[in-house]
Amino acid sequence: MDNVDVLVVGAGATGLMLANELAIAGVSVVVIDREAGRLRHSKALALQPRTAEVFDLRGLIDGARDRSLASVNGHFGGLPVPLAYEGWSTRYPYMVAITQSETEALLEERAAANGVAVRREHELTVLAQDEEGVTATMRTPQGEQRVRGRYLVGCDGGRSVVRKLLGVNFPGTPAVRYSVAADVLLQETGAEPANQWGALAKMFGQRNASGQSVALLPLGEPNFYRLSYTDPSISAETRDIPVPKERLEEVLQSQYGETARIAEVQWVSSFGDASRQAERYRVERVLLAGDAAHIHLPAGGQGLNLGVQDAMNLGWKLAADVKGWAPDGLLDTYESERHPVAAQVLENTRVQSLFFYPAADERMEAMRELFTTLMALPDVNRHLAGLVSGLGVRYPMEGEQHDLLGARLPDIELTASDTPQRTSVLLRTGKGLLLTEDDRHAATAKPWAERVDVVRTSRLSVSGTVVDALLVRPDGYICWARTARSTTPTQSAPVQNALADSLHRWFGHPEH
Repeated sequence: MDNVDVLVVGAGATGLMLANELAIAGVSVVVIDREAGRLRHSKALALQPRTAEVFDLRGLIDGARDRSLASVNGHFGGLPVPLAYEGWSTRYPYMVAITQSETEALLEERAAANGVAVRREHELTVLAQDEEGVTATMRTPQGEQRVRGRYLVGCDGGRSVVRKLLGVNFPGTPAVRYSVAADVLLQETGAEPANQWGALAKMFGQRNASGQSVALLPLGEPNFYRLSYTDPSISAETRDIPVPKERLEEVLQSQYGETARIAEVQWVSSFGDASRQAERYRVERVLLAGDAAHIHLPAGGQGLNLGVQDAMNLGWKLAADVKGWAPDGLLDTYESERHPVAAQVLENTRVQSLFFYPAADERMEAMRELFTTLMALPDVNRHLAGLVSGLGVRYPMEGEQHDLLGARLPDIELTASDTPQRTSVLLRTGKGLLLTEDDRHAATAKPWAERVDVVRTSRLSVSGTVVDALLVRPDGYICWARTARSTTPTQSAPVQNALADSLHRWFGHPEH
């Protein structure tokens, strides 16, 4: 029986991101997947701005952009007003259009560089856990095998075997409306659609005479496209019936004319607007992340991104537990922080589904018009952009309250040791980060030097707030902040105590 610190089930984007987070923290990890290799087709087609920031925190964003198809604005339900991200102080005020297969290839290459083993054609069949770990039994080409891990994380999709073996409830709403996605190669007729991306609000907002939403997205190769459309003729009883080429061509021509012809269908799938969330993300030593923990209509391109950000939140906390320095309750904050975030995504995708599918009556059309008007208001647009992109995520935290507490740290350039540095680069070690110009703050943090890097810098302006010190978690969220102001010696002790409390709360006892 193999022994490992953490066994990750599922080699999709969530599982691979988690494996990389564990690896850079020095935790041994094995990833298993029942498939023989990465699937060529791609359900997801974009990285949201917050995921682009997360990739930058780990030095992955350049590789993603090299493999990308375009940079595009987001949308909400295909309504004609694009989402604007500029109000969120991000270096990436756009979505990075990239196929899921390329995203996973990038993450798997990094995993290999980090020494992570990905074992293909390994299908989990049984798991048993005790106080010290989890034993997983797998079906493999070499016969039945077992792996013993201190923890196991299910990143194995919406039909998660891990979730089912745990008996965790998956409440929500079943699918009532369906869509189709197909990767198609068009015939060259001299009248092909533009082989470039435009505004997603426009691309997903197109409707044919029947009121169906029809989008055609170029996939980077000549005449190769993703055809996506809503289909009221599909039901729960018929969703598994293969969609014929003739039906795809009929929908294509309804929007792009009779000259649009399909030469080859490389992949086609029907999907519904089911919306479900696991009641629990953790059962003792087994945890759930990504689609194993939540499913929803893929509206606005949020699913893969939600999973990657689950992994970013979980990775350093799980590593801390394995390494033995995690403070009490740290691992439980994974569920308490990420469960509400996913619940908000499920909520906004339910709303978006109302706009994607043909209106049931005139009242729905009136709602579309009203919502479109509201989206043109800057504050409303910024709010929706924050929801869909993940930039608006803010975790509730205990400790000395501050306007920035629990918010993400935007990627800002600062002067550290007289050398300009970006905060995203400083966080690539996977450790915490203290930014300060105060020797007393640096002295307070010194016992945590193995877990927190201290960087001297002048006062910072973060999202319009001036501060003289910030403590940042490995996932890029601010867990302590001090607003710039003069501090007398009599005030110094409470300030240092507040910093020390936050260091203990998030980075444990320094002697552990």
